[in-house]
Amino acid sequence: MPRFYVTTAIPYVNARPHLGFALEAVQADVLARHHRLRGDRVRFLTGTDDNSLKNVLAAQAEGLSTAELVDRNAEAFAALREPLALSSTDFIRTSRDTRHRVGVERLWRDCEQSGDIYRKRYEGLYCVGCEQFYRPAELPGGKCPEHGVEPRPVAEENWFFRLSRYTERLHELISGGELRVEPTARRNEVLAFIRAGLHDFSISRSTARARGWGIPVPGDPDQVVHVWWDALANYISSLGYGTDGPHYRRWWVEGDRRVHVVGKGVARFHAVHWPAMLLSAGAPLPTDVLVHDYLTTDGHKISKSAGNADDPAQLAHRYGTDAVRWWLLREVPRVGDADFTSARLVARANEELANGLGNLVNRVVVMVHRYREGRPPAVAPEQAGELPAACREAPELVHEALTAFDFRSATSAVWRIVEEANRHVERERPWELARAERAGDRAAGRRLDAVLAALLTACRALAVQLTPFLPVLAARIAEQCVTLSDSLAQPRVLVRRL
Repeated sequence: MPRFYVTTAIPYVNARPHLGFALEAVQADVLARHHRLRGDRVRFLTGTDDNSLKNVLAAQAEGLSTAELVDRNAEAFAALREPLALSSTDFIRTSRDTRHRVGVERLWRDCEQSGDIYRKRYEGLYCVGCEQFYRPAELPGGKCPEHGVEPRPVAEENWFFRLSRYTERLHELISGGELRVEPTARRNEVLAFIRAGLHDFSISRSTARARGWGIPVPGDPDQVVHVWWDALANYISSLGYGTDGPHYRRWWVEGDRRVHVVGKGVARFHAVHWPAMLLSAGAPLPTDVLVHDYLTTDGHKISKSAGNADDPAQLAHRYGTDAVRWWLLREVPRVGDADFTSARLVARANEELANGLGNLVNRVVVMVHRYREGRPPAVAPEQAGELPAACREAPELVHEALTAFDFRSATSAVWRIVEEANRHVERERPWELARAERAGDRAAGRRLDAVLAALLTACRALAVQLTPFLPVLAARIAEQCVTLSDSLAQPRVLVRRL
């Protein structure tokens, strides 16, 4: 069976999670569940980026030790698993996980052995929010493009990585598709960045400026490994790279797909810096870097620092896991930002989940109980028509869409089953067939059996095809429809309006 390894980026834990990270976690979860459904072996990693100066400064602002703040907020990220119905198989914390430090140290030494790490004095403009240096040409109006603040000048002696050495090779890998960056607009941005010329970048900070927080540079205790080098290593340190463990070979060296799901703000690190580090270390590259755009509120990026972030766990508690996941998957475009409001979430859930899907399944189950005493008709459903076609075509259409990192198209392929099933009900009018059957019309009874069989087949298909997207609701549909013949109990309300 193919091996599919999927990861989220690991977020800073200077504050609690926000909905922007929930988007990424849910997208990665859909990919993991989809590949499991297809029979692939799947490993799904998420976690937290603990070793950041942002975390140190946030702790100082709250009067806490860095460890106290990091532990508290990292726990909140780990706790998203239940409210968002995440199926992650591994969770790494870069400050606590014993696998991580040895992995970072080995990656450093492997790149050092390739001659790609050197030390020099450097002066530059540093954005703490991004945890990176910027060249003046990259600062519109002199401000960070991500955070809208002026980076502060920093001068110190650091360790550097020879990114410039890998300019041609990276361009070749990405333009040729060996390293796949999606969507196309993001791939073109990455290629333009590479063509403009790659510059070596700093991969350490003085221990004093890092406030003593982070992983010491191997052989140089006066420096700590910069958070981006540290964080990117998690994708293989979690697999036991530091000890050449079996998971590293199984999922990275011999894996079929190595997929990173990341936001557009960190695409450059994942599609340029990280592959160069792996090339230097002689390790395999990721196969896919899938880039999503931002969630916004009133047109402004949702972020912890902006103070406009909705807590995804609280949203799930208030509106339900299904409603939150469905909005993230149906509303967010493949390219372009999406503006979030609770009203839009409620409207989408009521219109589609309650009125469309929930009403369909409840009607079908009620009709089977009312007209056939809860026993599904023992006839084969019709194979011709739009409804059977929607059921047959959905699996491949979903796969094609998810391969293209297009969650809207994937959910639309599933939603076509709902739409065609509701049309089938209105077109065939089973209640009229039932009245005719009671009046002695045997042909109407046979037609009613065929209609109910087709509708039950559609509901059962929905229970399967919705599993990657809405695992909680899909399980409830299965309970009502897939096991319908085992129970004569009246169905419960499947989806309530918000």
